[in-house]
Amino acid sequence: MTLLERFLTYVNIPTSSDEHSSTVPTAAKEFALAEKLAADMREICIVDAHVDGHCYVYGHIPATPGYEGCKRIGFIAHIDTSPDFADSPMNVQIHENYNGGDVALGSSGRTITAANFPHLKALAGCTLITTDGMTLLGADDKAGVTEILCAMEAILGGNLPHGPISIAFTPDEEVGTSADSFDLDTFAADFAYTVDGSMEGEVVYENFNAASASFEIHGYNIHPGEAKNRMINASLVAMEINAMLPAGDTPRNTEGYEGFYHLTDMRGDCESAELHYIVRDHSAAMFDARKATLCHIEKLVNEKYGPGTAKLTIRDSYRNMEEMIRPVFRVVEIADEATRQAGIEPIHDPIRGGTDGARLSFMGLPCPNLGTGGFAFHGPYEHCTLEGMEKVAEIIRGIVRIWSEEK
Repeated sequence: MTLLERFLTYVNIPTSSDEHSSTVPTAAKEFALAEKLAADMREICIVDAHVDGHCYVYGHIPATPGYEGCKRIGFIAHIDTSPDFADSPMNVQIHENYNGGDVALGSSGRTITAANFPHLKALAGCTLITTDGMTLLGADDKAGVTEILCAMEAILGGNLPHGPISIAFTPDEEVGTSADSFDLDTFAADFAYTVDGSMEGEVVYENFNAASASFEIHGYNIHPGEAKNRMINASLVAMEINAMLPAGDTPRNTEGYEGFYHLTDMRGDCESAELHYIVRDHSAAMFDARKATLCHIEKLVNEKYGPGTAKLTIRDSYRNMEEMIRPVFRVVEIADEATRQAGIEPIHDPIRGGTDGARLSFMGLPCPNLGTGGFAFHGPYEHCTLEGMEKVAEIIRGIVRIWSEEK
């Protein structure tokens, strides 16, 4: 099976996770792809491939004789797709010898434009893969799944010497719970690479520190004619709270290592209101300062309007994995070397978000993230290139080969 055939098979199996579900996996339909992957792994001689009760797929490739002492390395991708947009019925569009210009997505009225996606010009001459604009493509992260399996098939079929290799495909990454039931003992690796990034050549080991923050605001509703110095309009207090945050510290106005407060949703009337934020920063000190600012706002509001007017709840989500990867930085250096040998200069831009690798790193499995050759995830403009995916599979093979030389 070619890489393209494998990819098209996987994206046509709907696997969107469900952010409102508390089951594991959050959507039972994820099992369909998990079982397919386990069967495909056994077909290429990953004989212990299996699906556990939580929809995690595990498999191992034993070391080539004489290479048993090599580091145990692993590769991880997730099988679910974002719940933010429809994932079926799928109608994939393949644009061979793409010209680098705008791409109309079927009859949906949507167009991938070079103005909104400047990287498109660099993809000229490639085989561009999109949908008809009515669904996600699912390259996030079925491109990663495909690349790992194609790399493993080539390794097993090409007699490439290697140390022990672990493979895992996880559910529910898109709703933030895929590391919750990950079995480190079953996976049995010293280091791993998530294959879940964007541009091929990405070798990322930094991500945001992240938290969610919610204000619950209690007002005092009274007839407007008698409201002087007595009414507390919860919706107006909510507006006041948001106005106390730095106006420039939003996703629209930040980039690179710059953090932000992002108001994700709000509701309110005179009696009660709610504000929900996500808080992000690469710097641990700045991250703590952002949370302290929110606590100070809560204090000011309650001093002004009375105790209990505002109640702030902050929940940490994940931390910057650089803290755990720096002490074992060889895991990044080897990925860099493999990327250069594939003809690409490594890209080390920090992730302005999170990754399974962040949580797994803090669980004891240092885990940088590799690009997949995909772009514009979580919406109808998602796209990838065949050539980009082939390069990522080559990089994965290179990582395996270089680790085998570290005996």
